[in-house]
Amino acid sequence: VQLQASGGGLVQAGGSLRLSCAAPSDYYTLGWFRQAPGKEREGVSCISSLGNIFYPDSVKGRFTISRDHAKNTVDLQLNDLRPEDTAVYYCAGTRSFSAYCSGLSSDYEYWGQGTLVTVSS
Repeated sequence: VQLQASGGGLVQAGGSLRLSCAAPSDYYTLGWFRQAPGKEREGVSCISSLGNIFYPDSVKGRFTISRDHAKNTVDLQLNDLRPEDTAVYYCAGTRSFSAYCSGLSSDYEYWGQGTLVTVSS
């Protein structure tokens, strides 16, 4: 079953968005990545099956990941958005068990379609 991301849109700097990804329960670790035009894909958060969470410094304190096992979703709350956060955001998953998760795209086998987040200045 594919991962499906939603919730992107246009927001002014300082605003907030909430992204959601439909993620079947057999994905152990789920992550959010983003890719801006002309840039490499970047991991912005992940959550492992044990609930360990990762954020890079670029989003720490502004983005929050959460997982709802009952709804089979993983959400990413984006606060205090900046123009440099503009990108296509992707959710990704792996069925490989690990206590911790990483922001490396090579650690994820399954990818959803992207959702565009545009932050205006």
